[in-house]
Amino acid sequence: MSLNFLKQESSVFAGVNPFEVSDYINQYVDAHALRLASSRDASASLNHRKAGSIDLCRISYGAQAQVICEGLPDIYHVQFILRGHCCYVMSREPVSLPAGHALLINPEEPIDLTYSADCEKFILRVPSNLFNEACIEHRWFKPNESIKFNQTPYKFEEIDSLLYLLKLLCEEAESGTATPQMLQHYNRVVASKLMTMFKHNVPLESPTLQSISFERLVQYIEDNIKRDISAEELALYSRQSLRSLYLQFEKNAKTTPKNFIRQKKLEQVYATLMDPGSRMANVTAVALEYGFTHLGRFSEFYKSTFGMLPSESLKERQTRS
Repeated sequence: MSLNFLKQESSVFAGVNPFEVSDYINQYVDAHALRLASSRDASASLNHRKAGSIDLCRISYGAQAQVICEGLPDIYHVQFILRGHCCYVMSREPVSLPAGHALLINPEEPIDLTYSADCEKFILRVPSNLFNEACIEHRWFKPNESIKFNQTPYKFEEIDSLLYLLKLLCEEAESGTATPQMLQHYNRVVASKLMTMFKHNVPLESPTLQSISFERLVQYIEDNIKRDISAEELALYSRQSLRSLYLQFEKNAKTTPKNFIRQKKLEQVYATLMDPGSRMANVTAVALEYGFTHLGRFSEFYKSTFGMLPSESLKERQTRS
């Protein structure tokens, strides 16, 4: 199989100084630091394409290069070594990645990669929300903590169907005919494919008739409190009908899922407004962050819950500080 990911249509640089490539990546993709053994006669190239929420990059520095990054929030990186070799320092232990190997790096994990002068890599940059959505779609039990992939290199022959899928995604992204909706469909398939082929901390068990506990539902709401969570999403996550979900909330919280979610959001807004260490300077910013777009109704809900307007909470915090 030819692994010519990203063709001339996606070329950004060809035969340039490696730091030009690095500057572009820092501006449009990820923040990192580049160190070169020698930049003399180095000829770097970069192909880059956005495909929905996923970034596709094909990079060659043309010199021995070290890339360092403290770790990126909410972004997973899949490194595919096409030529040469790469050394990844993980927990102070070096892991060698020759051509024909892939490795997935989790968010927040420090990145320390050293590439040989002849190394060429293809990088898949996947936002964490795609994996979260895959768990919801397939009814996989996402852990309370973030999704963590094992730091195990994979040979290309072990993931050949994934490579075919990525090659197709590159072609669609470069075709100019793929709609944003089509690319987002591809994104969902890629995220699901990565979760079925790479090892991680999410059990991929078949759905059962037993629904999850109410405590776990509450934890799911708290973990996703800034999103617009619907009752339908909770029913899908908990593997039960909408009617059963409403009965579960009536039994355990004496209210509906919608009211319960709103109450949890209001509690977070209150905690933020009253927190002296919060950087939020105004009520509107806090309300919007937690999904309250109708500020009049938000103020009514807030006052009926806490006995004061949100602006009064903010003033009280400022007085205390």
